[in-house]
Order: sequence, then C-alpha cells, then structure tokens
Amino acid sequence: MDLYLKETGKNNPETIVFLHGGALGGWMWDKQLEAFKDYHCLVPDLPEHGKSSEVKPFTIKNAAEDILDLIRNQAHGGKAHVVGISLGAQIAVEMLSKSPELIDHVFISGTLVRRIPATDFLLKLLTYTIKAYIPIKNTDFLIKANIRSYNFPKEYFKTLKEATKSISSDSLNRILHENMLFKIPEGLEKANNPVLIIVGEKEYGIIKDSSKDMNEVLPNSQYFIAANMVHAWNLKEPEFFNSVLRAWITDKKLPEGLIYE
Repeated sequence: MDLYLKETGKNNPETIVFLHGGALGGWMWDKQLEAFKDYHCLVPDLPEHGKSSEVKPFTIKNAAEDILDLIRNQAHGGKAHVVGISLGAQIAVEMLSKSPELIDHVFISGTLVRRIPATDFLLKLLTYTIKAYIPIKNTDFLIKANIRSYNFPKEYFKTLKEATKSISSDSLNRILHENMLFKIPEGLEKANNPVLIIVGEKEYGIIKDSSKDMNEVLPNSQYFIAANMVHAWNLKEPEFFNSVLRAWITDKKLPEGLIYE
C-alpha cells in the first residue's frame, strides 16, 4: 500500500488506527498520539490527502479497503480499534460493513450518513461551487474563515494552510462528492462491534440526525452528544477527547460531559 503512514508505539500490544477528516491529514491526531503512547498507533494520510496526495482516485470504498489491508498487515493480532472523525468516520463505517472481524472498538464522531439526494441539479451546483472555491481556497481570508467555521484552534493556521494547498481541484471535487453522497452501507446492521457514536453539541442538525440513524442500525452502539463541542473537538479539547476514547476502548465508565440521547 502506498499511503503515507505515521506509526508509534510499535512494541505495545494493542493497535489503534486514527482516520482524519476531509481535506486535512494525519497531523490532526498529534495530540492523541501524545496521550496514547502505551498503544501501537497507526495514522495514515488518506488517498489524495497530505503526503498521500498522489494516491488516486479517492473513494470511501477504496480508502476503506486500504485501511483494512493496513490492519491485516500491520495491526497487532490482525485487529485494531478504529477512530474516525468526519470523512474518517465515514470510512470507519464502510470498514465495519465489510470486515467487522478486523475491528475491535470503534469511536466515530461527526459522521454524515444522511445522503443528500443526488439530483443532476445538485451535482452541477456542487461542481460549480467547487470551481468558484478553488481560485480562492488558499487565501488567508478563506482559511481563517474555515478556522472560525469549524472552531479550529488558531495555532493550526499554518498547518491547515499547507493542507489546503496540497489538495488539487480534482481531488477536492472527488472528496466532497464522496462525503456528501455517502449513506449507510449494506451489511452495517450485521456488525456487532462496540461502537461509540459522538456528535458535538454545536454540530449541524444533519450530523446529529445521521448519528441517530446509525445508532438505530448498529446492534451494539451507544450515541452521545459531547456538550459544547464542535466538529473537530479532538483539536479543540484534546484532553476531553482522549479521556472519552481511553474509557471507551478499555470498557470503562465514560467521563462526564457526554449527554445521553
């Protein structure tokens, strides 16, 4: 597999795979790697993202197969906990529907599965919107606007700017289409893995509705709202995120700050 991979804690017994959000990169998990030094951590840059920008074309199905191969070949015992946010969470869901036997606990957040109807008008509108966005996507003004929109800490400005520059218009087009048109895959209802579904309290309604949809389909899932949290809350509140993740994968009581739905 040609994906760029960051690997830490190779001698530790249990493996965690971290899957980043769309148009970002494995760097978004740096705070988690610091906190999980007692685990074997695998952090790929997804196809057409970051240092895997030349791995093409991006599709959620292909990316899921790539990560499943990664688990087969490099996870200890051929099995891993899987953590994903946004696009990474969609990939984790696709993986669960295909090969749940390779996955231990799952932690997903900000997952869109309520498919936006793929009308010809919508697809054309999305294409035109992307074309209008491309010429200005690397400007400081727009990157700062994205930081405000997603509540990224300001310290990530330079990193986000580099990530934005690295994605071509064609890649962005594919990534956004895959993200917006994703739906609950066939076979997901058969995955009996323990799945924690989280949505930030400040997320869009469609993300909250998507999370409820998945919770109804998955036989062994739990759904919570993270109080006062935003989309990329692992960046905004890494200590809280890490405490929830550690509790989940060790079957401990989840910390306060999660609202049961």
